Amino acid sequence: MSARERLSDIAIQRELGRLPGWSRRGDVLTKTYQFPAFLAGIAFVNRVAQAAEAADHHPDLDIRYTKIVCTLSTHSAGGITQLDLDLAGEIERLAN
Repeated sequence: MSARERLSDIAIQRELGRLPGWSRRGDVLTKTYQFPAFLAGIAFVNRVAQAAEAADHHPDLDIRYTKIVCTLSTHSAGGITQLDLDLAGEIERLAN
């Protein structure tokens, strides 16, 4: 299976168990990160941007002062793929 192919519900649920705080909302994965200050959140966004460029897969990032909402989906597949799960894992690593 290609990393760009839409995953089954079972595969998504299994992988979400390895991603603390991430949840599925329809055809997207999402997690909200809280930071102690605005600039700490922006530094996180910059790290995520670097990882996204390296993976050639880009999340939606919503900046709300000290909260950053990360949303992942593979639009070309119409849902969640291995690319989304892999990037969620990398984002999780970057947040810690």
